Amino acid sequence: MTIYCNGKMCSRAEATVSVFDHGLLYGDGVFEGIRFYNGRVFKCDEHLQRLHESAHSIMLHLPCPLPELKALLLETIRRNDLRDGYVRLVVTRGEGNLGLNPFTCATPGLVIIADRIALYPPALYQQGMAIVTVATQRTGAEALPPRVKSLNYLNNILAKIEAINAGCEEAVMLNRFGFVAECTGDNIFIVKHGVLLTPPVSMGALQGITRDTVLELARQRGYPVREDTLTRHDLYCAEECFLTGTAAEVIPVTKIDGRVIGSGAPGPVMHQLREDFLQLTQTTGTPIYA
Repeated sequence: MTIYCNGKMCSRAEATVSVFDHGLLYGDGVFEGIRFYNGRVFKCDEHLQRLHESAHSIMLHLPCPLPELKALLLETIRRNDLRDGYVRLVVTRGEGNLGLNPFTCATPGLVIIADRIALYPPALYQQGMAIVTVATQRTGAEALPPRVKSLNYLNNILAKIEAINAGCEEAVMLNRFGFVAECTGDNIFIVKHGVLLTPPVSMGALQGITRDTVLELARQRGYPVREDTLTRHDLYCAEECFLTGTAAEVIPVTKIDGRVIGSGAPGPVMHQLREDFLQLTQTTGTPIYA
């Protein structure tokens, strides 16, 4: 495996960062997870723009302009001779002292990893998955903007631990008002009374790129679509439920907190949108080997 790490291409064993990097010490940094299919990087520019916005929001200067980042990303994939997989692009605050002051870090760090990924077992995409709501609340937008995709994922990790301890792969996180925000690593959708619903980002959800893609595909299909506040009751009584994310793609949910969702099988809206999404990933994107 070849990894880009702070100015050079190197092996996995050689890819190291300083123990004084504030990304390690404080989770001070931002990242993007990006998929590539059939030799094309899906929604590459959208991911890089979100990275830029996340960094700008926390006053972190990217180590190079976006066109140069894009070139490094593509070269990292080429060095690993991959046509399908996942890229993790990480920007850290860089090496500093042991204090919280981010402005002691002179040079931001940059790591790009290209590899294969399978987030959930294949059977769950056919049968649907069971998820649970957890006690760990989603961090409020007034504390940490959900649109900043930061390196500090402890909030999500604590919720993930609760899900695993309950025997599930994923958890629903509520905000402090009891409304549905998102899952630990995915956005959530339901179909209720024929309308496709998902929480607005103001509820504490990341504005996922897969989420936005699925919303657009649904509109193209003529499905009624609405961003709306959702409660657990709405989830329990939905006709369909599914999750979206870069790594997860589109995956059905058939049980929440022990309640069977709809018929107990993946629904027709999810099936159609998943098919449309997978077709789109195979035919669009930034060419890697052009």
